[in-house]
This record gives sequence, structure tokens and C-alpha cells, in this order.
Amino acid sequence: MPHFKTLTDFARVSGFPPPENPMINPVRCNGSCPVGGAEFTGDFYMIGFKKMRSGVILYGRTKYDSENGSMFFFKPRQILQFRDVELEVDGWNLFFHEDFLNGTALHEAIKHYSFFEYETNEALHLSPKEEETMWELFSKIEAECNGNPDEFSKEIILAHLESILKYSMRFYKRQFINRKELSGRMVSRFNEALAGYFAKGSDGLPTVNGLAAEFHLSVRYLSDLLKQETGKTAMELIHIYLINEAKNRLKREDQSISEIAYQLGFENLPYFSRLFKKEVGMSPNQFKKQLLN
Repeated sequence: MPHFKTLTDFARVSGFPPPENPMINPVRCNGSCPVGGAEFTGDFYMIGFKKMRSGVILYGRTKYDSENGSMFFFKPRQILQFRDVELEVDGWNLFFHEDFLNGTALHEAIKHYSFFEYETNEALHLSPKEEETMWELFSKIEAECNGNPDEFSKEIILAHLESILKYSMRFYKRQFINRKELSGRMVSRFNEALAGYFAKGSDGLPTVNGLAAEFHLSVRYLSDLLKQETGKTAMELIHIYLINEAKNRLKREDQSISEIAYQLGFENLPYFSRLFKKEVGMSPNQFKKQLLN
């Protein structure tokens, strides 16, 4: 599998025009995406806007296939593959090398934009007004990259790039809200999945990875969606469910604390006790004694 260390090498092999700046390359796609069908990785980020007529994009091992105007976000060294991508209208790709961010605030800040961890079937679907916003920011970056560089060029490019990321976060939140209205509250479905997990008598503690796979979502997308609804991450909601279930079972006199912990999937009793105290404010023993009194 080819790995591209520079944007210049990637552009030469993929058929994109060579970058004016070796660290960042804004590319318009006029009806098609010239990247071939082979898998590849690179030392660069990629942000793209496309309205696909046909073709497939793979990110990791997940398929992306959309007819809507969508944005997607790829991080360095993730496996990418484009197959016969044809576009309804012009699109764009923004490639920027990870070293372009060295020594800037965005070097750390970009790690907190969790949509780089989403799968491609969780792309950002834009409204027409949102599309205009993104095209305007892309065009400004394009103009800076293709103009005569000066001491302000990089700072201006980074400002526009950060605006794209911030608007993307805003638009994803809008998408989360719309998704909730269309498919019901995810937290209810999440708790139902947890109940089903224990009803099946599964071994071990439930995991975010396992629950995300059940919903055909990436871990980061599921957690962000739940946080939008509840203010809590998927792991925090798992802990809340486990402790509520433990409290319910502790009301019964016929089970010991260790039996309850084991039934809930805890192999380590001290870990169960620490988590219980963190959530409830007292140990399982104290809670049970309080009930008996």
C-alpha cells in the first residue's frame, strides 16, 4: 500500500495539480475525483466537499456513498480509497500536511475536533446555506495559496482553516439535533441496548466499542451524539446504567455485593466499589447497610 510523505508526491501520483505551497493544497474537483482505486495512506489531513453521483469512498474499512452534498474529514495515516467517484456538481478537497500545523495553536486544537475520528458514513450533510459558507472559506484559502505569499499568508490560511473546523462542529451539532428528531432519542435506544446486553447474559462489562458497532456508528460519533442529547459521554452513561442496576440489586437480601458485581460483568471487586462510591457517594457496603436500617 503506498504511503505519501509529501503533498507533492501525492498530487503527482493521484492526478491532482501540484501544490503552490508544499504544506497545503486546495483542489477543486470538476465532476470527478482523479484519485485511483488503490488504497493509500499519507502524512496529511484531508477535508472534502462532494455531492456524489456514483462511486465509493472507503475510510478505514467503512464505506461512504452519498447523494447529498457532504463533507468528510480524514486524518493522517488512515487508510483511504476512492473508486470511480463521479460528482453531481463541483466539489473540493483541502489537503494540508500535519507539519503545517507545527508551532501553531491549531496543532493541539485539531485533536479535539472529534469528527476526524468519525467513519465516512457519518459525513456532515450540509444545507444550501451551509454549503455557501464552506465554499467561501475554501475559496479564501485557495486565493491565499495561489497568490503571492507574504508574512501574513500562513496566519490568514490557518484562520480560515480553523473557521472551517468551527463551522463544521456547529453544523454537526445541527445534524445531531435533526437526527434525534428523525429517529428518536439515542439515549433511549442506548439504554435499551444495555438492557439487552444483560438480558442475553453476556460476559464482561459492556463496552462503547461493542454498543457503537450495534448501532453501526463509530465510537466518537456515538459519544458526541449522546453528549449532545444528555451532556454525558457513552462511557459515562454505561457507568450510570451499571450503578443504577447495582443499586436495584443491592435492595435484595439474597445476593452478596461480590455476586452482584460479578453478574454485572465486573471481574475486579475493588473497581466496582470505587465506581459505585464515585457515582453514589458511598460504598456498596454502606449503601446496603443504609437500606437494611
